[in-house]
Amino acid sequence: MEPVRERLIRVTFNADTHASIQWNFRPQQSEIYVVPGETALAFYKAKNPTDKPIIGISTYNVVPFEAGQYFNKIQCFCFEEQRLNPQEEVDMPVFFYIDPEFAEDPKMAKVDLITLSYTFFEAKEGQKLPLPGYQ
Repeated sequence: MEPVRERLIRVTFNADTHASIQWNFRPQQSEIYVVPGETALAFYKAKNPTDKPIIGISTYNVVPFEAGQYFNKIQCFCFEEQRLNPQEEVDMPVFFYIDPEFAEDPKMAKVDLITLSYTFFEAKEGQKLPLPGYQ
């Protein structure tokens, strides 16, 4: 994979929690700059401020939607249950890259900002979230 050095992209990070979960959840950085074809590492922080263990599960989205096909996560905490004990706080890494083909797509010519957004929900025993694109 060859980095496309002349194409700088700002990636911003967003964190939300559904009303069903009592966690504090936030990105540890508001933004980073990457070039297509270069890996990047970002972190989110989650804390369970309650006095009981809580299991959470997250979904994500990429904006603009059309850029999502070029946003590749190598390592991520999404769609996997995360158990936090009372007062526990953890760092959650996201290791990703933007496919170099991003720079060749005419529809992406004016895109210089991509937002990665996660939402955490409380996981109920036996409940499975649908994976995007899979039935």
